[in-house]
Amino acid sequence: MSLCITSKAVCLYRICKHVPFSVNLSSSSALRTVDFIEGSDTHDSSYEELKSRMQNYATSGHLSKALETLNSMTHVPGKPTVNDYNSLMYCSLKSRNVTIEQVIEVYLAMKRLGNAPNAVTFNTLLNGMLSFGYLEEGFCVAKEMYHENGFIPSFTSLSKLLKKSLEVGNLADSYSVFEFMLRLDYIPTEFSLSLLISKLSKDGKIQKAYSVFYILLVKGCYYGPYMHNPILWALCKSGQSKTALQLLYLMKKKGVVHDVCSYTALIFGFGREGLWKDLFCCLDAMQSYGCKPNTITYTIVIKYFCDNEETRDALELLAKMEREGCEPDLTTYNIILRELCLQDRVEDISGLIQLIGHKGLSPNLYTYAALAGGLLKRGNVGDAYKLLVGLISKGCTVDVTVYNIYFHCLCHNNRSREALCLLYYMMIKEGFQPSNVSYNTILKGLCRDRFINEALDLLDGFEGVENGPDLVSFYTILSAACKHGNPSMIHKVLCRMKKEGVAKYNNVLKAMFSRGKFSDMVSLLKAMVMEGFVSNEIANEILHRATSKRGCRDSHVL
Repeated sequence: MSLCITSKAVCLYRICKHVPFSVNLSSSSALRTVDFIEGSDTHDSSYEELKSRMQNYATSGHLSKALETLNSMTHVPGKPTVNDYNSLMYCSLKSRNVTIEQVIEVYLAMKRLGNAPNAVTFNTLLNGMLSFGYLEEGFCVAKEMYHENGFIPSFTSLSKLLKKSLEVGNLADSYSVFEFMLRLDYIPTEFSLSLLISKLSKDGKIQKAYSVFYILLVKGCYYGPYMHNPILWALCKSGQSKTALQLLYLMKKKGVVHDVCSYTALIFGFGREGLWKDLFCCLDAMQSYGCKPNTITYTIVIKYFCDNEETRDALELLAKMEREGCEPDLTTYNIILRELCLQDRVEDISGLIQLIGHKGLSPNLYTYAALAGGLLKRGNVGDAYKLLVGLISKGCTVDVTVYNIYFHCLCHNNRSREALCLLYYMMIKEGFQPSNVSYNTILKGLCRDRFINEALDLLDGFEGVENGPDLVSFYTILSAACKHGNPSMIHKVLCRMKKEGVAKYNNVLKAMFSRGKFSDMVSLLKAMVMEGFVSNEIANEILHRATSKRGCRDSHVL
């Protein structure tokens, strides 16, 4: 009989939780058919034959025939027993040809006939729910098994529950299972503990991640620095490097050993927060403790040097890496290449590219993106274009970042229509997924080349982008419309903006004001009034400030 339920399967099970149980058997997590045979207290041959037949039917997935055979046991005094029901449920679940709801129905039938469940019953249900993916329901069974009936769930079952909960990303239940296991004096496996701490840290639940780690310390279950490193990284990535440093010293006092990853996390955080003194102190400290910086450590420091235009220091650190036998990787070189391009240091760029070749490294997608992006920012559009054309013509696989640079090069050379055609071709033929940057780059080129209709059509195409048109999109096209004095275009764009609400208008107006586009801003406000768009107080304030700066009297337009 197949059941149809609308709520959780375990609701059927929980109906019977008020029934008092007097049986208290030891826990078992590895059920076998032979266990039930050996547990029989009768030597009736007919009973043994029926039991064997029932198990065979259940194992073969014939639940209805197995139930009929089970019912035939009633002619034997005291039969069927709870072990017979356990055997039926276990063999049925093993067949994978039943639903968990059907198994629960067997359990409820057993209850109605006066057979009190034992530890094996609960473990069978628990393992069955886990195998069918009913994790929350399985946890309910485990808790009721312990709290309501006094049976202890097996370590194996709870470990499996914790692991599966972590795999599906249910952190709330994972943490609850962890706490439940601790109450039973179970210590989860090293893998599950490491995964729990890592996932909690990445999800921003740093306090909970630390509580898990601290409990392990108290219980004397410390496995290695990889357990607490995710906590240090989470703190440093969230701007709490000082807290991470305090935690590191606190753990050091407790005898916890730190590795290169621990110190690298702090160096990352200090650099991100601009705490250079702390960064170099940490770098010195890790070396004094006999912990050698690795490629990742040095690359992080080099990146912060480059971000602050300290190219000389970056190159000196690169040389130091090589002297110490720490080989830079392509990521390290790409970071420096980009900064060298930004500073137009052609000789250094050439030398570094040769060095990459001598090291046996092949330039990758990010190398070309770094070179092209750096050249583009320096205004060397022609060189960036040549580099990317050569890359694309060779059939190299490039990502959206590289194509965005290529679109920019085309638009800069008044080839916005070519960029638009390429975009549509790639979307249709190659499944290319453009970003807002892709659209806005081409949109700006079309507006500059006065291809107004194409620009409006492209704006409609933003519907396929996850975030839709953004502030840059509307600012670009409205600025062009105001500049060219095109009221029809302004009307069309305002209609597209209407659904975005007044906040979107105000953001565009603010952007125009901040960039000194006062006449464009006033033209837009006039158009908004003529089109019936009501400006709020923020828009009036922006207009007042703009007209005051311009020394004119355009404020009456509102």
